[in-house]
Amino acid sequence: MNNLPRIASFSIDHEKLRPGLYISRHDSNVMTYDLRLKRPNCQPPLSTGSSHAIEHIVATFLRAQDVEQKMLYFGPMGCRTGFYLLFFDDVSPEEIRRKLIDAFSYTAEFNGTIPGASAKECGNYLDLDLTKAKKDAAAYLAVLQSLSGDKWYEY
Repeated sequence: MNNLPRIASFSIDHEKLRPGLYISRHDSNVMTYDLRLKRPNCQPPLSTGSSHAIEHIVATFLRAQDVEQKMLYFGPMGCRTGFYLLFFDDVSPEEIRRKLIDAFSYTAEFNGTIPGASAKECGNYLDLDLTKAKKDAAAYLAVLQSLSGDKWYEY
């Protein structure tokens, strides 16, 4: 068991990562984006309630906006410093950034019932924190809006 191959995400120098948007992987025709909301090992990670609420709201928002069905997945990182977003690679990184600005703006201003927030729809529906999610979404929205240039998405 000690001879397991090193996975790609462990080869990223997490001491250099800052909040931002990165291309994590490009496999076949799928692009994996790293939405880094927190600086690893320097900022407190997202609370599980915030991360869970952001996951529900952003995933629902992006799927509702994705009329061409190019989004494959949106979910939290185990370290709770951000999320992974998988799209088919014929969507440009700048288009992804614009979609995320819309999604995190929506989340920062969200009012009402979180999508999928019931025992029938979710395996841990009691661990959703809309107040923290809105605060974390607003902070990441500012990061997304500040990105510019053609190299913002590379590690």
